[in-house]
Amino acid sequence: MDRSQIPLNALRAFEASARHLSLTRAGLELRVSQAAVSHQVNRLEDVLGVRLFHRLPRGLALTDEGAALVPVLADSFDRIAALLDRYADGRLREVLTVGVVGTFATGWLLPRLAGFAAAHPFVDLRIRTNNNRVDLAGDGLDYAIRFGDGAWHGVEADPLIAAQLTPLCAPALADRIASPDDLAGEVLLRSYRHDEWPRWFALAGAPCPPLHGPVFDSSVTTAAAAAAGAGVALLPPAMFGPALERGDLVRPFAQQVETGRYWLTRLKTRAPGAAMRAFREWIVAVE
Repeated sequence: MDRSQIPLNALRAFEASARHLSLTRAGLELRVSQAAVSHQVNRLEDVLGVRLFHRLPRGLALTDEGAALVPVLADSFDRIAALLDRYADGRLREVLTVGVVGTFATGWLLPRLAGFAAAHPFVDLRIRTNNNRVDLAGDGLDYAIRFGDGAWHGVEADPLIAAQLTPLCAPALADRIASPDDLAGEVLLRSYRHDEWPRWFALAGAPCPPLHGPVFDSSVTTAAAAAAGAGVALLPPAMFGPALERGDLVRPFAQQVETGRYWLTRLKTRAPGAAMRAFREWIVAVE
């Protein structure tokens, strides 16, 4: 069989007919007559040398050969449509997939994304939030924005912003805290980084009490628990400006400890394309 003889219109007619199991409904979708769809399907069957449908009194039923062809065609048409959708202003939109720790996403990145999109319309940006534990290669990420010390094996890291930590809590809870020593009588919400509270207490000049509060894998959920009065959270106030401005969270103390910062990271083996370069230049420069 000469595959160059298979007409695209016949493949489309077959795929639509297979989804609807009706030549009439396929014709309505494709905006051609039922007869035209039937002609294209017959033509495809002649080229392939197999029957793709059983013609029934009330509709169609796929043969085994037709059933095998349907998912391949559907996937191919979807991929073509997705690629065509990426063309904008005469230029192919380049997909850029960025993994972002949730705190940075909600507290810093999302409010500024409109500016990036306006400046770089050719970038088809995909954001995936996480709890700071990512696998750049395994997750298929071009970049990951994460919190830490910047020392990740095989990774190139650009420093973004520091994120000092300080206790934040609900207003009612703050009313009964006058000094760091008073925190010993409160529930202290924790992250999976076990040294944060001890380091803050050392900076504040107070003994760190036994830590028994619940452990969260996201600062966003930790902040929500603190705002609900579940305890005192050690959080970066720079990432929770709106909640502090609304009074949902209160900052009882001035002391803040730096345990790391946010970094833009990529694999050293990942050669930056135009979209990656545009995103890096933007994020390291934007205030």
